[in-house]
Amino acid sequence: MNMLTLHTKVEQTESIAAQLILPYELREKSRLRATMSNGEEVAVFTLRGSVMRDGDLMQGNDGRVVQIVAAQEPSYKIECSTAFGLLRCAFHLGNRHTQAQLGDGFLRIRKDSVLKEMLQGLGAIVTDELASFEPEAGAYGGGHHHGGDAHPHNPLAPIPLRQRIHRPSDPK
Repeated sequence: MNMLTLHTKVEQTESIAAQLILPYELREKSRLRATMSNGEEVAVFTLRGSVMRDGDLMQGNDGRVVQIVAAQEPSYKIECSTAFGLLRCAFHLGNRHTQAQLGDGFLRIRKDSVLKEMLQGLGAIVTDELASFEPEAGAYGGGHHHGGDAHPHNPLAPIPLRQRIHRPSDPK
């Protein structure tokens, strides 16, 4: 019997054959071998640079559809007493190119003791938790739908590589 190969994302299905529960680190890989919830091994081949999100439906070479599930993984929930404090934490995480999940009044990152110390130094409340990690897509990767949002975010427009930056001192 040939191994099921998942290769195509579909929007809907009549039935789900199994679930594939993966941490974020594996959901961002384009080539992967894993075991589904029913014990069957599966190969995953997706477009390079794409990410499998919680709830995505992937169709295999035999027509079966598998649901992707974001695994619970060690993470930190970051909260602040003010919106400015949370924005400040987000800025410092972004400055370190740290993947972060944006929530309503909180941020979530993977566990990292150095970042925890920095965030606490900024006045944040940093809580250890086991949670699904769904970081924000990068500015050039387009947006993604956050669970619970009334409307999905529109993808950000790509910035041309050679975009001219206008400075007030430039001649008219």
